[in-house]
Amino acid sequence: MIFGATGYTGELAARALVARGARPVLAGRSAERLQPLAAALGGLDTQVADVSRPASVRALVERGDVLVSTVGPFARWGGVAVEAALDAGAHYLDSTGEPRFLRLVFDELGPRAATVGTTMVPACAFDWVPGNLAGALALEAAGASATRLVVGYASRGGGGLSGGTARSVGGVLLEPSFAWRGGRLRTERVGARTAPFTLADGAVQRGVSVGGSEHLTLPAAYPSLQDVTVVIGGGGHAARLVPAATAVAAGIAALPPGRRALAALLDRSAPSGGPTPEQRARGRSIVVAEARDSGGRLLEHVRLDGPDPYTLSGDILAWSAMAAASGALRVTGAAGPVAAFGLEALEAGARTAGLVRRDAVERP
Repeated sequence: MIFGATGYTGELAARALVARGARPVLAGRSAERLQPLAAALGGLDTQVADVSRPASVRALVERGDVLVSTVGPFARWGGVAVEAALDAGAHYLDSTGEPRFLRLVFDELGPRAATVGTTMVPACAFDWVPGNLAGALALEAAGASATRLVVGYASRGGGGLSGGTARSVGGVLLEPSFAWRGGRLRTERVGARTAPFTLADGAVQRGVSVGGSEHLTLPAAYPSLQDVTVVIGGGGHAARLVPAATAVAAGIAALPPGRRALAALLDRSAPSGGPTPEQRARGRSIVVAEARDSGGRLLEHVRLDGPDPYTLSGDILAWSAMAAASGALRVTGAAGPVAAFGLEALEAGARTAGLVRRDAVERP
């Protein structure tokens, strides 16, 4: 079941599932938009559901089903779908990248899912599956000496953000985020710091910090970790200016009038639609994980290359949904992709989505 199937990422996930031989049920708020897509994908079943009518979302799933939600911004609209999955006893996957929603799922809803015997894998797309995979591969190779991990996300080419992503990003900028520092989870704003990461060709990229699911998942699996930093690259030297800019934005957003004004501005500036198929075909995604010891010595460097972030999101969601439906989930409760599917299976699944490992950089 794909909830939000007529949205940009939802349609990509639906098409990816059909390409893999599945016949998902398509759900969304508009029958007029669902029907043409369902017909184009071979006559799929559809259901109308809207977050403004929670009962309609609850009616989408029953116990043992797999609900894939792409309805965002998740901090605003995502709670209805995840509560519906919990109530039904269905497994749940989504495409969120929003720190606030991740905390909700892991801190509050995950224990409830464990009680009813279901699994929730939020951020099961470009945000934040590749970093979880690259990070786990690096930490497995580095061993217990690894106490610091930097995960860097970058993209090349492509056609910018979809409207839904832009609105989610706007919301993220106005909400508290988090990081794993000194062996515990700490609250900090998005863009509070920057960090460099090295691509396999030797180029160094600087990224700005963000709260990813890596902070919530990898320290539990690798207890020696004291610091986890997740950054999004692409700003070049301008990235160094981001901490000051986000500090100003956080100050404005701390006052209700300022927050409302910023939210309205960000919402108005969001584009409609998303990258065209031609633009996606030209895009590439790159994710790097660097594991270091307490003295800063590089122990392992892993780089994953894949298609553009949206194509990759659709394919990762499709693989994950089919794996969940086939009984491949290994844990209950809220989980990251490595815990949910196992490292070996996740790496193999990522390869089917075009996400492959490149040779590591040479360590000093």
